[in-house]
Amino acid sequence: MKAVIQNEFGNADVLRFAVVDRPHIQEGEVLIRTAYTSVNYADIKKRNGAKGKGEFPMILGLDAGGTIEEAGRDSPFSVGDRVMAFPSAGSYAEYVKAKESLVFKIPDKLSFEKAAAMPTVSILSYLLIHEIGEVKEGDTVVVHSAGGGVGSMLVQMSKLAGAESVIATVGDLGKEEYVKELGADAVCTYDTFTDITTDKTDGRGADVIFDSVAGEVTGKSMDCLALYGTLVQFGNSSGKAGVFKTSDVHSSCRNVKGFSLGTTRKYRPERLWPVAEKVLELFSTEKVKLPIARVFDLRDAALAHQLVESRQYEGKVLLRV
Repeated sequence: MKAVIQNEFGNADVLRFAVVDRPHIQEGEVLIRTAYTSVNYADIKKRNGAKGKGEFPMILGLDAGGTIEEAGRDSPFSVGDRVMAFPSAGSYAEYVKAKESLVFKIPDKLSFEKAAAMPTVSILSYLLIHEIGEVKEGDTVVVHSAGGGVGSMLVQMSKLAGAESVIATVGDLGKEEYVKELGADAVCTYDTFTDITTDKTDGRGADVIFDSVAGEVTGKSMDCLALYGTLVQFGNSSGKAGVFKTSDVHSSCRNVKGFSLGTTRKYRPERLWPVAEKVLELFSTEKVKLPIARVFDLRDAALAHQLVESRQYEGKVLLRV
């Protein structure tokens, strides 16, 4: 089958278009013929070695949309079923295998492009909003990196959850119009969000802050987090650890919560099924949207990675298989 592999850590140039063996499924798994897969920032980190050791040759990719090619006798899936999935060993490939617990049927009217773009960003965002951050009516919410895939979802879902005000941060104010179209009430840079949040809340601060950047942004977030507020930390795209002191939380009754979709996929996949149903409903009824920034052919995965690393895009970047 066709796939994109890497044999060493490095920049986008280590990605190679190749022909490799098709995966074989075991009990409890299905084989999916991939139509589209998405590029997530986690792929960049894994490619360059920031997510620990790798077994080479390695195939990147977290999610995919496609059609069931093989399934076990007692599987809840049948050949021909349209699905989105979290594959077991990468998704930059013509065929991928996935555990049945991480595969979700999609409605006929949902395109494979949207199905491939959705799983990581939409399921993660729903969990962050409703189970981790517990956004409620009237809240002021700060969403960092609002122009990316997860940020785009968090802005929209915060509004659907009843947030009164959503303050979005971006690295480039050229994305301001895009983020406001998604529902953000204010858009600012990482240099100004603390002052803007404090000002717009009359000094009270934000009720919930979603931080996937870490580094200095974490400390600045604590500076504008309200009493009893929650900082949700779910990534470190800056490449640096965020730092806060115990005194930042106990006397102010504030919370810092961490969450990893990767950890949840591995240890508690049962949490994802009901969430997948809810986000599929949101997309089917067009209550949320996920703009596709650009679609690359699979053989051009290196170019897709370069675009994601540049951060000069809005929404999701896909690979057409």
